[in-house]
Amino acid sequence: MNPVSIRLLNQQLVAPQFKTPAEVVSHMGAMQAQEYRMMRWAVAMRTTKPSHKVFKEAYDSGRIIRLHLMRGTWQLVSAEDYWWMTALCGSKAIAVTKGWMSSNKISIPDEELYRVRDILIQAAADMGSVTKEDFVKALAEKNISMDDHRLSYHIRMAEFSGTLCSGDLLPNKATYALTANKVKSQGTMDKDEALMRFTRKYFQSRQPATLEDFVWWSGLNVSDCRKGIALLGDTVHKETWKGREFYLTDNCRTRGFRTGKLLLIPPYDEYLIGYKSRDIVLPSEHRHRAHNNSGIFQPIIARDGIICGNWSPYKDEPQHTFFLSEHTADIKEEWTKYKKFLL
Repeated sequence: MNPVSIRLLNQQLVAPQFKTPAEVVSHMGAMQAQEYRMMRWAVAMRTTKPSHKVFKEAYDSGRIIRLHLMRGTWQLVSAEDYWWMTALCGSKAIAVTKGWMSSNKISIPDEELYRVRDILIQAAADMGSVTKEDFVKALAEKNISMDDHRLSYHIRMAEFSGTLCSGDLLPNKATYALTANKVKSQGTMDKDEALMRFTRKYFQSRQPATLEDFVWWSGLNVSDCRKGIALLGDTVHKETWKGREFYLTDNCRTRGFRTGKLLLIPPYDEYLIGYKSRDIVLPSEHRHRAHNNSGIFQPIIARDGIICGNWSPYKDEPQHTFFLSEHTADIKEEWTKYKKFLL
């Protein structure tokens, strides 16, 4: 088993199979969207023809949605997965967020929660797509003032409840909209069915991956993760690599990888953040080049799947460094592809 090439293929980072952003996000299940600008490249680079305009159209139309979900952090999910995934992950996300609130000595009583939520709902209903600054103005009109941190928790709770989700895509500022206006309602799904789908989406897009990887990524309890794998039955199997057990699906992609491939990968990309076993593609002595202990991830360069350098997405000309000399390469072709995507 070559876990590096298999991850590249199934993450759609080489030989991508999908034409649209919605197809990519649906395949991945959920994609980290911490960096508002770079999440667009994270999705688009996994399509056959990366296009910022195509991404924006999918985002604005609600085919892909950005919200706080797993681990209480920003995610992109497809509209078709939104409702059942929110139901599956919402309660754990709320618990995580309340833990953060407690550590920051913030307490929001129910009376305040619902009063503020009503104001947020009305602002979104009136304006269609609103920024956080719009929410601040709407609250001020009701003589309510709060710091940005507290307001962020109110917005997150509204997201977890299925009330608010992403609005239109702006260059630099996140916007919010009423979920009811963006995502079609769906019937309820049995929890076991939702857990099975969730588990399948993870392993089909990130294989080979371990149980610990899935626990980290999903934010679910270990028991739920074990149950999700069990629900997949014989559609998954285990393989051992360097003493660790990895799960793979019965339809795992293993062909299509070609050596010499260079990738300009955005910060917070699923190629790293989707696993606990990052040492497979990132030498442990260079971990600090990709992320720190506070969860801040950097733009990275991969050659043949091995993380070997860093790059700067917001420059007019390519700026990059390599920390693995044996993987040094010319990034011009990939830089041109990235700049073309931005047009």
